[in-house]
Formats: sequence, structure tokens, C-alpha cells
Amino acid sequence: MILVERVSWLSMVLRVKGSVMPRVLPRILVVTAVSLVLTLLQRFNTRHLSLTVAPFLMTGLPLGIILGFRNSASYDRFWEGRKLWGALVNGSRSLGRQLDMFVRSPAGEEDDAARALRRSATYRIIAFAYALKQHLRREQDEGVLRPLLPEPEIEALRHARCPPAVILHRLGVELADGCARGLLRRRQLLAFDATLGALVDVVGGCERIKNTPTPMSYLVFIHRAVAFYCVLLPFGLTETVHSLTPVVVFFVSYALFSLDAIGDELDDPFRGTQNALPLAAIARNVEIEARARLGELDLPKPLTPTDGVLS
Repeated sequence: MILVERVSWLSMVLRVKGSVMPRVLPRILVVTAVSLVLTLLQRFNTRHLSLTVAPFLMTGLPLGIILGFRNSASYDRFWEGRKLWGALVNGSRSLGRQLDMFVRSPAGEEDDAARALRRSATYRIIAFAYALKQHLRREQDEGVLRPLLPEPEIEALRHARCPPAVILHRLGVELADGCARGLLRRRQLLAFDATLGALVDVVGGCERIKNTPTPMSYLVFIHRAVAFYCVLLPFGLTETVHSLTPVVVFFVSYALFSLDAIGDELDDPFRGTQNALPLAAIARNVEIEARARLGELDLPKPLTPTDGVLS
């Protein structure tokens, strides 16, 4: 995610980084070149190849509505992804609070077994956040998980279809074992189970967004409609704006191609692009808070933007 300070209006207008201009500029230049060639032919050739502007007026409004609807749907996916990761942060805090409140020795006093369970469960919470980030971005970095989980579990995660769900399962089993040893009561275990269930819902929601892209037929139609409209637009403008046709085509094609590209950017909020959600930074914040609850002093630093981009 790109983080920028509030700057002047002109600076935002002239800004290139973070915009879709690098992606759409080749397309804009192609249709502008077509319009330039057509304008020159109209000026120096007796045979005029032109259309009226009426077809473009009739199709331009529906095309704009379709693009607006597509971008709204894409932003809903982006915002839902952010809400799910907000729920992950809240769930991890709830688990940490429950660990501090409920995990006690049978005598009600602090002992090594209670501390060990709290520490192990807390590390699993941290590992869950990092594992979900890697799962959504199709990454595999065992170096991040190795200090947090036993080696046999690291080996098991290599073959798991959904590593974050496996980590939550192991956390639930560990808490149930703690209940059997008298480190927490059964009704407290039920409270843990409800929180774990909420985190499982987070995993499922993220997978639903990741594994359910916008239907291909819809994407193909939008790309084709925008391309045909921009390529044919010069034929409807040469009789009206004459030599300014390339200028008008440039700005109209910029608007339409950009709206199309923005929809693509927002469609998958978890991909590792500049405008995607900062999953690594959120996972790091989960780790910092969790380790601080354990009383650790050597805490990792929050991730900071690199060249204005927070990953």
C-alpha cells in the first residue's frame, strides 16, 4: 500500500507513482496515434472516413456506468479484505487477553506450565498471521515460522492445503490439552473456541476473495468494449473537433483505460502490488503486540514504508 502525506492538488495531478498511468500509457499512445493518422488523412485526403458523434454518445454513458459498477464491486472486495484483516487483529488481541485471564495453574498460582502454554499459544497466534499472509500471496518462507513453531509442525505445513487453518487447529488442540491438565476450565475453553472460530471465518473470507475472481466473460467484455470505443472514437470526432481530435482522444482514452485498470488493481486486495493491502505490516503489528503481552523486551520494529510503499 502506498502511503503519502497530504500534498497540494497540483502534486497529486502530476503524480505518477501509485497511479495506473504506466500500465495504460501504451494503450493511450496507440489510440492517440490512430487518431493522429486519421486526422492527417482527413486534412490532406479528399476521401473522408468519418462517423457521426451520435453512436459514441449513445454508448459512452452505458460504458461509463458499467465501468463504475465494476470499480464499485472491486472496491467492495478490497474493503472486505481490509475488514477481514481488521478482524484478525481483533481476534489475536482477544486470544491474548483470554490467555492472560484464563490460563492458570490448578492451584490458581503462576507456574512454569501456565507460562509455557501462554507462550506457545501466543507464538501460534503470531505464526497464524504470517502463515495467512503467505497463503494469500502464494509465498513460502519457513524462516519466519521456524522460531514460532516446532519443527514437526513446520514439516506438516509444507503439505497442508491451508497452513493458517492447520495452525489454528493445533492451537485449539493445545488449549484442549491445557484444559485436560487443569490449566483452564471447560467453560473457558469454550470461549477460546469461539474466538478460534472467528479466526477460521477470517481465513475462509480471505480465501473466498482470493479464489473467486471476477468472471472472465465479464472482464473480456469490459476490456473489449473500452478498446473498441477508444479506437473508433476518432472517427466520430474528426468532423467536430478537427485537428484537436488527438488531444480529445488522449484524455478520453486516459479516463476509460484508467478506470478499467483501477478495477483490475482492486480486484485482488492481497496480491503483492503497490496498491494492495499491507499484509506484512499488519502481521508484524500482531507480532509486536503479542510479544509485548508476554513481557518480551526485544521486540521487532514496525515495518516502515520503502520508497513510500508499505508491504
